[in-house]
Amino acid sequence: MSQSAAGAAARGPGRAPADQVAVRRANLVRVLGEVRSAGPLSRATVARHTGLTRATVSSLVTELIERGLLRETDFQQDGTVGRPGRRLEIDGRAVAALGLEINSRYLAAWSTDLAGRTLSERRVVHDATREGAERTIRALAAIAAELLGEARAAGVHTAGIGVAVPGPVDAADGSVRAAPNLGWRDVPVARLLRELLGLADEVAVVVDNEANLAALAERGHAGSRAADLVYVTGETGIGAGIVADGGLLRGAGGFSGELGHLQVDPAGERCACGRIGCLETKVGLTAAIRTAAPDLAANGAVTRDPQELAGELLRRAVEGDPRVLGGLDEIGRWLGIGLAIPVNLLNPEVIVLGGYFATVAPYLLPAAMRELRERAVAGDPAVSRVTGSALGFTAAVRGAAGVIVEEVFADPARA
Repeated sequence: MSQSAAGAAARGPGRAPADQVAVRRANLVRVLGEVRSAGPLSRATVARHTGLTRATVSSLVTELIERGLLRETDFQQDGTVGRPGRRLEIDGRAVAALGLEINSRYLAAWSTDLAGRTLSERRVVHDATREGAERTIRALAAIAAELLGEARAAGVHTAGIGVAVPGPVDAADGSVRAAPNLGWRDVPVARLLRELLGLADEVAVVVDNEANLAALAERGHAGSRAADLVYVTGETGIGAGIVADGGLLRGAGGFSGELGHLQVDPAGERCACGRIGCLETKVGLTAAIRTAAPDLAANGAVTRDPQELAGELLRRAVEGDPRVLGGLDEIGRWLGIGLAIPVNLLNPEVIVLGGYFATVAPYLLPAAMRELRERAVAGDPAVSRVTGSALGFTAAVRGAAGVIVEEVFADPARA
């Protein structure tokens, strides 16, 4: 028996060599990516753009349609002769990605199909600091189970779950290493969620820092595809998600972006992290309420949903409340001091302000930009464009779901 025949026999009947499987998988990604970026397209156009034969494209398209990732729509004429071909576009209605978010004051969930259509969303007030890690993750699992059940009932397969958390994360095992505003340390979020939900091995659970995920969501949003972007959260905690040359900048250990815990006032207040004068103590939402609307702080409003508090700050600012206007101007000044750090260090094209920053951006930005221009070492040419988030308080949970979507497009076999 020849060596090739022996090898085929050893593999057994019907089994393709590993390299052929890898090539087919890579070609599935190429075809799917081409339709995603330039579609709707006919099969002939896909073949021209990818350099694959029409027969190969036809076989790949058939598989992608069977997996619910592509669908055929209307006819398209390619050239002046021949029969028009059916156009292909992203389907994805049968495949979902679930994003979850743990915040110190709320839990959120957002489920999307692969074409970006919202399937379900939830947002509940929850004091994760008081409730602790175990109760919080159980509450999050209950929300996730509800959305997973809705998807199953609709005949939709959930490919994975992304989880956004406010603190440094070990992305390799999905553990929260330290979350000062939650009081958590070394919490195995991915493992606990997987156990509580009884997830099959093929359902991915990805945990990452909320600012990282929000940065990815903001960059992927229409009109925000800057190659170099910094997203700054604006909630109880302050963090930064950094996109450099189109990719997420995590740092050697995955713990980059802790902008809120850089010292800006050596004579300032003690931060939740234990240090003195962190940026978070000047511009975090708790500090903002204390500075701009102290009556809300006195009434215990800081335990309310941050989105509700941001709306109250905006309402008062629009009405011309002098205390709120003066407070937001002061917060804007400190924010400009903080933003000068990534501007001078990273020179991003755009800085996106999230959370409550986005809500009250018109009242923060004038003072922030004045301070930033004074502190930009290279002068005005180095000053980044600063804008409020287009996604607001949903950026992190959308980014969490978006990570799963990208994983499916990178490996269609997961669908």
